[in-house]
Amino acid sequence: KNSGIQPSNSPPKLSFQPTQKRKIAKVKKVLVVSSGKGGVGKSTISVNLAISLSKLSIRVGLLDLDIFGPSIPKLMNLENLTPSLNRDNALIPLRNHGISCMSIGFLLPQDSESRSNSMVAWRGMMVMKAVQQLLFDVDWSNSERSKECETISNDDSSLDVLVIDMPPGTGDVAISLGQLVEIDGAVIVTTPQDIALIDVTKGLNMFRKLNIPVIGTVLNMSSFTCPNCKSDLKIFGSTQSFENLLKSSGLVELGKVPLNIEINRSSDNGKPISTKSNFASSDPNTNIANNKGDLDCKNHIENGTYFDEISKKCFDSLFKPI
Repeated sequence: KNSGIQPSNSPPKLSFQPTQKRKIAKVKKVLVVSSGKGGVGKSTISVNLAISLSKLSIRVGLLDLDIFGPSIPKLMNLENLTPSLNRDNALIPLRNHGISCMSIGFLLPQDSESRSNSMVAWRGMMVMKAVQQLLFDVDWSNSERSKECETISNDDSSLDVLVIDMPPGTGDVAISLGQLVEIDGAVIVTTPQDIALIDVTKGLNMFRKLNIPVIGTVLNMSSFTCPNCKSDLKIFGSTQSFENLLKSSGLVELGKVPLNIEINRSSDNGKPISTKSNFASSDPNTNIANNKGDLDCKNHIENGTYFDEISKKCFDSLFKPI
């Protein structure tokens, strides 16, 4: 019997139904950090970007929306800690390195076996309920402000910037976030491999359909400097495909971050590399992406200019005069 369903050779189209977007309470600007695929260092970029932004004398928060693979507790040295609730039963962020943090990782059982079992059972509506709680039931005004902080406006109880570490890809969480929240800018993280760059285009198209401004892209693991011969090695391939993508898509390069053992060590120790550097206001024309040749890896890691320059560009985009 004919069921009435007609076969189609066309792939299903993603639905981007317009919804009323909301502002996150006590947050002035929302900056999302995304990647088309996992394993490109998105969370590492998110953490260091947040810390570098805080050096610009603004108040910064970090929200981990990578529901199935939360990394922020480890990267920010906040493992095995549980947030408390305020009088309205809103979550109070945990704080380290001058950053107010919230993650689904704080709300899961602390032993690894229970945590794993909890994650396996999460599907569909349960995931979306957790996402909405993390977006709208967190008291960002309850975080301490350092004395040197100069806020963008006179509202001392608000975050100036909330950095959101998104899950990889263009799944339900990413699309729902774009439909639910007023987002002021997006940063896309990628590596030089062609397979990663293909997914960048998918993420870019998603942001454009959701009317989310894309500030630019960060090329992570762009090169590796041999500690012995000092040769520059393109372990993940040439950056030529990345350069071609910039030209064809209109994306702006925010900077290149090398493959460096110090970034890895500092992340594993819960002390991101940006905590070890001091931001020095450089010439406004300084642009990591425009430096001739490859950057001196050791010098830039020690001075923190990789993430500091990237954060400065994000800041300028978020707070540029209308």
